Amino acid sequence: MNLFEKQTSEFSRRHIGSNESETRQMLATVGANSLEDLIDKALPASIRDPKPLRVTEAVSEAAYLELIHDIASRNLVFKNYIGHGYFETIVPSVILRNVFENPGWYTQYTPYQAEISQGRLESLLNFQTMVSDLTALPLANASLLDEGTAAAEAMIMFFNQKNKDHQHVGVPKFFVDRAIFKQTMDLLATRAEPLGIVLVRGDYSKAEIDESYFGAIVQYPNSEGNIPDYRNFIRKVQLSGGYVAMATDLLALTLLVPPGELGADVAIGSAQRFGVPIGFGGPHAAFFAAKEDFKRAIPGRIIGVSVDAQNNRALRMALQTREQHIKREKATSNICTAQALLANMAAMYAVYHGPQGLKDIATRINILTYALSNGLQEQGFEISHGYFFDTIQVKIEKPEKLRLIAEDHKMNFFFDGKDIVRVSIGENSTQRDILDILSVFSAYLEQDEAAIIFDYDRHQEFIPVELIRSSPFLTHPVFNTHHSETEMMRYLKSLENKDLSLNTSMIPLGSCTMKLNAASELIPVSWPRFSKIHPFAPEFQWKGYQQIILELESWLSTITGFTATSLQPNSGAQGEYAGLLAIRSYHAAHGQQHRQVMLIPISAHGTNPASAVMAGMKVVVVKSDEDGHIDIQDLNEKAVAHKSELAGLMVTYPSTHGVFEEGIKDICKIIHDNGGLVYMDGANMNAQVGLTSPGYIGADVCHLNLHKTFAIPHGGGGPGMGPICVNEKLKDHLPRHWTSPDTSGAGAVSAARYGSASILLISYAYIKMLGTHGIRQATAYAILNANYMKSRLESYYPILYTGPNNTCAHEFIVDLRPFKSQAGIEAEDVAKRLMDYGFHAPTLSFPVPGTIMIEPTESEDKAELDRFCDAMIAIYQEIQDITACKMDKVDNPLKNAPHTQEIITADEWNHSYGREKAAFPLPYTRANKFWPSIGRVNNTFGDRHLICTCEPVSSYETEVVG
Repeated sequence: MNLFEKQTSEFSRRHIGSNESETRQMLATVGANSLEDLIDKALPASIRDPKPLRVTEAVSEAAYLELIHDIASRNLVFKNYIGHGYFETIVPSVILRNVFENPGWYTQYTPYQAEISQGRLESLLNFQTMVSDLTALPLANASLLDEGTAAAEAMIMFFNQKNKDHQHVGVPKFFVDRAIFKQTMDLLATRAEPLGIVLVRGDYSKAEIDESYFGAIVQYPNSEGNIPDYRNFIRKVQLSGGYVAMATDLLALTLLVPPGELGADVAIGSAQRFGVPIGFGGPHAAFFAAKEDFKRAIPGRIIGVSVDAQNNRALRMALQTREQHIKREKATSNICTAQALLANMAAMYAVYHGPQGLKDIATRINILTYALSNGLQEQGFEISHGYFFDTIQVKIEKPEKLRLIAEDHKMNFFFDGKDIVRVSIGENSTQRDILDILSVFSAYLEQDEAAIIFDYDRHQEFIPVELIRSSPFLTHPVFNTHHSETEMMRYLKSLENKDLSLNTSMIPLGSCTMKLNAASELIPVSWPRFSKIHPFAPEFQWKGYQQIILELESWLSTITGFTATSLQPNSGAQGEYAGLLAIRSYHAAHGQQHRQVMLIPISAHGTNPASAVMAGMKVVVVKSDEDGHIDIQDLNEKAVAHKSELAGLMVTYPSTHGVFEEGIKDICKIIHDNGGLVYMDGANMNAQVGLTSPGYIGADVCHLNLHKTFAIPHGGGGPGMGPICVNEKLKDHLPRHWTSPDTSGAGAVSAARYGSASILLISYAYIKMLGTHGIRQATAYAILNANYMKSRLESYYPILYTGPNNTCAHEFIVDLRPFKSQAGIEAEDVAKRLMDYGFHAPTLSFPVPGTIMIEPTESEDKAELDRFCDAMIAIYQEIQDITACKMDKVDNPLKNAPHTQEIITADEWNHSYGREKAAFPLPYTRANKFWPSIGRVNNTFGDRHLICTCEPVSSYETEVVG
């Protein structure tokens, strides 16, 4: 390889952690002669695809940035007045640089280890407080995927409240007001059909509601821009025994009476216009707020307030977090991820502007909308509604003529039907913009001039008097303190410093694949030609996105061995759901709607059975054998027993236990022979790419976690992307969308046609810079790194479930259960003690309780792998000291971990071990010590005393009164 060829593969050397010398040392440790020798030992020959993978040639980072700049130039940035759930906003530069573009925020993992997540937990609590205040509802989560998903989750929550038995639905109807966003209606329809929910669409003011309705949803302000008073309608639904959700706009609620004061049970919507770029549809944080009655049913994550072991205030995820792993097929939602990074941006937008700043922005928008409405009426146009916040609906005889003129002036409006155009004003609209819009309408009338008058005192006349907000909001000091950039910058840094992220150390989470999120992959995401494109803009304006989408779909199809790909699902769980809908749609198209039984191994990820139930399937659990593999005999018996109604199998490969099961092809054949289809969970695709594929193995559909295998950051708990890839027989059953000319397929699963489209750029860059050879090398090194760590640790800890050559795939399970009887030490104690060594714990008690699952990824170098192994070996020795009575069984470093600076520097030290042992257990911790900001969190206290909004300032003092 000459120097110029070497340059094209430079990214591979930067993405993969270990160099050639380190590779040789690791191979010697695992007993392999080469990477290929190790792969031959780890992968069954039966699943090795003999055909070499061909995707794309690698390019250097510099060449890629030039390429993506050229692709970006094909996107046309127009002034977007489309609205319909996506609005122009201004991202404060201090938030753009210090959150959105900062690896200290975007490489964090979901805050399951609260002690090293207090910064993002505080920010997410701010988000919940912001939502709760603005909606006037006491309970809010943090967060959901998009507005349409949030609406569907509200509908299903109401449905479950009224229909405990899904087999005998007594209250089937759900009313949907006609003036709701199109994408929301689409998602409601998708989610309703498998569960037997009957959607009734109509005009809320004329609706006849009786006891057959379990609920209703309305938009406020509605899709036409009108601001109805829904009080009587809400009362009518509730008197009939139903519940009401209001889809709403947080910025509008600074001026309007909030849903809680109108009597609504739930408020949902998108926080996008709180400083989050449009990004061609996402990612954006949806919000969900509810009455206290729903605190045990609300979907998603709730951040709650608790105390730590020293009785200091501490935050944690509360209540039903990840309920799927506990309830499985009885779970009421499959939501597993959030949009945490975007929720943090929205929360910080509110912190930065404060209540008055937000109200000023809303008022400016309303003044500009009023001026536009007044100007259009003076031109002779009919405005549909006398009340509005930011959107006006105009009757138009020749919408195509207006559209062409607007596009000639680089503007986009929303055209709905034959004679309706809507114009929505955003935060970055100016007085000049309003005059330009009027000029477009003047040109439509073939007039030469347009004039406008801005009356700054009359704007409240266009909000009904009875709907003008009088209640205060965002009164907590956090929203009234950090309004200068200096204050904001320091506040953001103070929170960042409390959190462990990938710029601190390795995060070895099994099944979660916390790999490098390279800067070159991420840089283009915030470029205006990607961030400012509206998801409903005409196709000629997003040719750059189209190129990326088509190439990425093709690459992912090739990598998975399938025919077609849909990029629409905006989380892994939504990918599961979309894959199951494709199977359901296929069976229905062949007159076999009765095929509803889905076989699911007992070891499967908890979202699998939850998604299956949401898709209208009946779950039948398949046993595991003593080696943790799928019990093929049990599988065969159940497939045969349910042959006439078998829809398929959900299977993870490599297995959830981190092993390449040799019988996978036989497993797929059993399902096919009995009329079913195979869905493969792509959570572990990082061990397959370039070596084998779901299509080659025999699956029919798989989802991919782009935030795992394909390098999209986890963002402190989201965003994620979960596209699905399918074979020839399922290609006509992919999710559709109302903006697409193709009306075939299953229902929409995300509000935008391509889900969180802006972050597809990251996976596109990952594949383009690594190239065919590089993505295969990434897989090989993921397998090497896992086997190296396993080899170093297996002399100290029992390793569960290995392959026939004592190998694992890209992850492995360490069994900590024996230490409970020997020393009273549990898996949680090891997880907390690892924080003192500067590490995030591996995946805890999944898929086997009392274990940890370790996945190093390919991005970590040998030195970092060794540091983690050294920490685990040191912890093993600490456990042995407890067993040998050299350390107390109760007062020891594991039971008291983590040790904070406050604990270590306190005047009193009453422990039987020294401060040095507690804080600096290995020499490397002295060079770069990460201090947890709180001690061990009391989970029980937090659930017993649920607080999920910012408390009074007094509670932030060191001591918390319990």
